[in-house]
Amino acid sequence: MMRFKGTDALMTKANWFDTKTILDGIRRWVEIETPTEAPEQVNRLVSLVADQHRDLPVTLERIAGVDGCGDHLLARSTWGQEQPGILVLSHLDTVHPLGFIERLPFKVEGDSAFGPGIYDMKGGAYIAHHAFRALCADGNRSPLGITHMFTSDEEIGSPTSRALIEKEGRKAKYVLVTEPARDGGKIVTGRKGVGRFEVFIKGVPAHAGSRPEDGRSAVRELANVIMALEAMNDLARGVTVNVGVVRGGTRPNVTPEEAYGEIDLRVPSFADADEFVGKILALRSKTEGVTVRVTGGLNRPPYEKGNAGASLYEHAKTLAGEIGFELIDTYTGGGSDGNFTAPYTGTLDGLGVDGKGAHTHYEQLYVSSLEPRARLLYRLYQTLR
Repeated sequence: MMRFKGTDALMTKANWFDTKTILDGIRRWVEIETPTEAPEQVNRLVSLVADQHRDLPVTLERIAGVDGCGDHLLARSTWGQEQPGILVLSHLDTVHPLGFIERLPFKVEGDSAFGPGIYDMKGGAYIAHHAFRALCADGNRSPLGITHMFTSDEEIGSPTSRALIEKEGRKAKYVLVTEPARDGGKIVTGRKGVGRFEVFIKGVPAHAGSRPEDGRSAVRELANVIMALEAMNDLARGVTVNVGVVRGGTRPNVTPEEAYGEIDLRVPSFADADEFVGKILALRSKTEGVTVRVTGGLNRPPYEKGNAGASLYEHAKTLAGEIGFELIDTYTGGGSDGNFTAPYTGTLDGLGVDGKGAHTHYEQLYVSSLEPRARLLYRLYQTLR
């Protein structure tokens, strides 16, 4: 577990990076539960976040939620918006169901603070806001304008925010994503692309005992499809295919007429995406009288470490060294909203808090990471140009 040493050299005024102050702010956000499927709860937090920007030099744009999701919020600095600037991406929704806070209440034990969504990613969203507040308190303006986008649907694939993220990402010079740090504080400079598919199979029903010859089993054909999908896994290339949901049939004595499956695809490159999306969509039935239909595609493009992203990482690494900790980068199979911006804008991900247990009953952040990670964001705001 990485531990950090702080420095007071970066702040000559009041210590804006007091750990207790930051943790108290995170607690307020955590104690408003925000599962994606509860838009009224997400909007409660959006309202609080908006209120916490009222005394800052920003303009606020609140975009009403659609399709059962909560609102999105953009806080734009009043300076620097006439040229490409810094886009900060944070999501306020979490995976834990409403009421989970009774099982996982906010608490601090040693260096760990617990709570639903505290690590993924309310801690990171808050420290980015706190760093911006510190920047504004200095009275100095960053070289670039800053836009902080808070979204409501990342945990379900960002269906209502993707277009907005891509639009703002194309306008930005840099994108900073406050997803949690990995493996003891590592920054993320690459992610696999994510594909999601559904397979629908139609067979012929029959009495399984008296007329089995009349039936064509959709479930048996689903088994054929699953075997074909499993054969696509290529760990050496970093390609994974997983059939995570299956359904089919009605009764044990009826040849199943219908079957259904949901598929997850992870690919490291655009070339792999083209190849394997094509293979999955091309799946066909091996049984006469049975049809197989596959829908879906890539819902997050690969986040490949390009030159702009590599340069941004090296800059952040230097800043972290000045603050007092080593910033190491990593690559992960999980997707984020950074996947949407990395193909065309220098993107740095994993800038949130360190911790562990995302999406679990023991989710936690490491308190010792709050000050240095907030300082890093502050210094990025100050120095990117």
